[in-house]
Amino acid sequence: MEYAFTFRFLLSQADHDIEALVERLGEAGCDDTLVGTGLLGRVALSFVREADSAKAAMVSALSDARRAMPSATLIEAVPDLVGLTDIADAVGMSRQNMRKLMIGYPESFPAPVHEGSTTLWHLLDVLVWLDQRDYSIDPILLDVAATAMQVNFARCASQVGAGVAGAGGVGATRHPRVRAAHASNAASLIPEVPESACCPGRSRRRTPEWSFPQSSAMAVAVPG
Repeated sequence: MEYAFTFRFLLSQADHDIEALVERLGEAGCDDTLVGTGLLGRVALSFVREADSAKAAMVSALSDARRAMPSATLIEAVPDLVGLTDIADAVGMSRQNMRKLMIGYPESFPAPVHEGSTTLWHLLDVLVWLDQRDYSIDPILLDVAATAMQVNFARCASQVGAGVAGAGGVGATRHPRVRAAHASNAASLIPEVPESACCPGRSRRRTPEWSFPQSSAMAVAVPG
């Protein structure tokens, strides 16, 4: 199956030559990506990758990107944090109708993860909510949204773990698993996506529960 997703990276000074970077990406196996540049020092890689699962697609894409950009830092996996317009576009609904759902079900509609001038939700949360109300949601989109969210959780956990381990002798001594987690393979540390999230017809009424493996609770290694 084909999975569409995007990774956004912060580039090091060594990677600011975009033409050379694009060539290296192709050599590393990223010939299924569209390279987008905007702000200096940032790059977005939009993949359409064939794989058995979204997890396999994203892990292999991250590994390929890492080979081409070993000093780049992963900023975000997309789609995950989205506004109402993004959600509406993803499910083929108008923004007006999506807003009516949000307002009409204030107690059950997923809570946003950020409120301000722009309100953001985890796409997966809203997709599962819609699926539980018998809206037709593409299982591939569910799989991609679930895996993108986990990659972003892993990135944040890795940053927190690195901060704990680097804070001094106390952190390094009390959290030996942090060091071990950073040395582990990314594919083994991105949790499996629950079947109910990827195959909604099999368990439509249960919201998926998420947990990291105990060994990676503090830090999760993601390429880049």
